[in-house]
Amino acid sequence: SVSCRYHKLIWGPHSMTSGDRVSGVLIAGGENGNVILYDSAKILDGEAEVIIAQKDKHTGPVRALDVNMFQTNLVASGANESEIYIWDLNNFATPMTPGVKTQPLEDISCIAWNRQVQHILASASPSGRATVWDLRKNEPIIKVSDHNNRMHCSGLAWHPEVATQMVLASEDDRLPVIQMWDLRFASSPLRVLESHTRGILAIAWSMADPELLLSCGKDAKILCSNPNTGEVLYELPTNTQWCFDIQWCPRNPAVLSAASFDGRISVYSIMGGSADGLRQKQVDQLSSSFGNLDPFGTGQPLPPLQLPQQTAPQSVVMPLKKPPKWIRRPIGASFSFGGKLVTFENSKPPQQPGMEQQQQHPHVYVSQVVTEKEFLARSNQLQEAVQSQGFVSYCQKKMDMALADFERNVWAFLKVNFEEDSRVRYLELLGYRKDDLKKKVNVQYAPAESDGSVPNEGDEGQTTEEQFLGETLKDQKETEDLGPAKTTFNISVSGDVDGLITQALLTGNFESAVDLCLHDNRMADAIILAIAGGQELLSRTQEKYFAKMRSKITRLITAVVTKNWKEIVQSCDLQNWREALAAVLTYARPDEFTALCDLLGSRLENEGDSILQTQACLCYICAGNVDKLVACWTKVQDGNSPLSLQ
Repeated sequence: SVSCRYHKLIWGPHSMTSGDRVSGVLIAGGENGNVILYDSAKILDGEAEVIIAQKDKHTGPVRALDVNMFQTNLVASGANESEIYIWDLNNFATPMTPGVKTQPLEDISCIAWNRQVQHILASASPSGRATVWDLRKNEPIIKVSDHNNRMHCSGLAWHPEVATQMVLASEDDRLPVIQMWDLRFASSPLRVLESHTRGILAIAWSMADPELLLSCGKDAKILCSNPNTGEVLYELPTNTQWCFDIQWCPRNPAVLSAASFDGRISVYSIMGGSADGLRQKQVDQLSSSFGNLDPFGTGQPLPPLQLPQQTAPQSVVMPLKKPPKWIRRPIGASFSFGGKLVTFENSKPPQQPGMEQQQQHPHVYVSQVVTEKEFLARSNQLQEAVQSQGFVSYCQKKMDMALADFERNVWAFLKVNFEEDSRVRYLELLGYRKDDLKKKVNVQYAPAESDGSVPNEGDEGQTTEEQFLGETLKDQKETEDLGPAKTTFNISVSGDVDGLITQALLTGNFESAVDLCLHDNRMADAIILAIAGGQELLSRTQEKYFAKMRSKITRLITAVVTKNWKEIVQSCDLQNWREALAAVLTYARPDEFTALCDLLGSRLENEGDSILQTQACLCYICAGNVDKLVACWTKVQDGNSPLSLQ
């Protein structure tokens, strides 16, 4: 309990660093002109003797108190008749004065130490005048006041970073404004905030973010505004009671407290939350006033209150419109393509007033960082090739400069993409040329000369052609020499296989004739008869033929006839990947070509053999799949070297 009413109560950090008072000192301003110091730790422990010291030097109630943030042992107090005292908590007996009392004598409603210069103190009175004191000179250095004489100062706060700027709040309902002053231009306010509809009772400027200014007024609102622009960034949910004091938490910059005339202290967060708890508190307070009796005088207990089911969602209070300074990055950097380094910084606002301060924005800088000169030279060459469309010559240069066969093959395949008839060129790179194959066939089946000599390479085609034409003419001549007497033949209908085939053909039963030929292992006859029997019979005959025949090239012939290249790509031995890719290049349709090349490349890439894994890049080049090509290339190359990834 206390012996008098307090008009002002602040909590100072005096002696906290030394360990004497771990919870600091509570400083109270009483209505009898006394200033009382309390030990916060003893109050928390519930001790009886908690007063450290007290003095009643002032005349009238002490309405203003503030602690110097540079020297926490210095406390300024203000009361009636322009009385301002500077108290030293280490020597509390005799206070000091900042200078001669201002005239005319008036009450001191608020007082504040400068946040940048420790010997500057400001005081304000209800008349609307504010005085700035220099304690080194023990005299006032400047006075500011509103010319319309309607300002009734209820709050005073210095800018946390700009030493010459401060704000004054008006309690007058006719002028519920907050004026921002700059002492270098003290003829008129720098800016006027008009967010409240009735008089303002208290203000508090955030030390963590100069763009957050709290204010509470008789309109039962607590607003958080940007003093530089006047924009309301946040409106706290309050009840119908007025708040006469608000304070920022010195440790958690997002938390604030508000003291209202109903005797409650509420703690809020500017980062948002729910307002349902506040409404429930008001309902509980109203219910406790009536108890369980009928408020209309009957004295009968009230029946249980049947509350409807809550269907409405919780009312969520949105956080600030802009991120506060303490969660914004002060500086950042990020690398971009081409050796670009992008940096930004949120610099402090300049100490110039007016529009110049509003136009300040964070800057973004883009700089060039060169760490790999050879890599940069290669990038420039590639850029020139892209601009000039000289891709063929660029790939050729890369082929000439390549040291490994794999790298040379990759650039050769990439070069084909920019040439005509790419599939034929891919086949040539795989080692399959039509002209070379024709020569090999001619050499394989050319008849040996009588003297054992081998014909010249240039005469192979001509020799084979002449031999073929000679045999044809000879057969034709022999046929002509037979004459009409030799053209008759016997149609046998005996019970052997030939007779049964004859009977099937005479009746038009091609399917039975084909089955008999297959049963007798006469494959050529079966295929020829199936052609005459139609496409459906031919397809079935081909299936039976492939199922019966087992040779090294049967599955390849099957794929060629049935056009089932997916089976070849999925089932072939990966050591024959070149042959599989060549078959796809030769026969695959355009709509299935990319998928088949991707499938073969995936098989090679997933194989444990590192050599086969590198060949997957060639399949991806044929497919035109850049993403898989880059991923595969990165996997087979040295990822620690930028040049290998170029």
